Amino acid sequence: MSYILHIESTSTVCSVALSHNDQLLAIKELNNGYTHAENLHVFIQDVLLKAGIASKELNAISVSTGPGSYTGLRIGYATAKGLAYALNIPLITISTLQALTTLAFQQITADAYYCPMLDARRMEVYCALYNQGLEEIAPVNALILSEESIMVYKKDKPIYFFGDGMPKAKELLNTLPSVCYIENIVASAKALIPLAYQKFLQKDFDDIAYAEPMYLKEFYFATPKK
Repeated sequence: MSYILHIESTSTVCSVALSHNDQLLAIKELNNGYTHAENLHVFIQDVLLKAGIASKELNAISVSTGPGSYTGLRIGYATAKGLAYALNIPLITISTLQALTTLAFQQITADAYYCPMLDARRMEVYCALYNQGLEEIAPVNALILSEESIMVYKKDKPIYFFGDGMPKAKELLNTLPSVCYIENIVASAKALIPLAYQKFLQKDFDDIAYAEPMYLKEFYFATPKK
């Protein structure tokens, strides 16, 4: 028996879920801009209350590891590490792009490739490529969208593209053969559940002191105009 709290803060979605083994017990999420600082701790309290579970009953904390929003990742990691340390329970980190792909698997089971895309602002996306077994075909990267760069996705099988970065890539992707789209897949803490439970059973835990998010890019400081 295991109660795992799951935190997703890599995008505009602020999401917290609680699972019992691999089953969802409660979830609260909001996709309304970067509201993690205001809402994350409140959402944690709400899902625990909804499920009737005390924090001391938790067996592990899982957190989405990115890539994604620099600030969102920092807030999510600080919260997850703080809770894991205070409660003396394991920390489990889950690839955001792998978690998104498990949501795609709930809709499509074809023998194909799967490409989650997260918006990285401007004409750039965070993406990776997986097969039906969630094995990595192309590594996680920050892809600048261009006619040349998208040729890496010219494959011998259909490719399903999805995620909040996919819409701005469509015009270029439509030039490729065997391109398919899955709409309305967004980051959610519920997507962490199956992967986190598998790691929990395998005791595949992260060091609370040294675990760091996957940023991919340096944080950009805007200089205010005078």
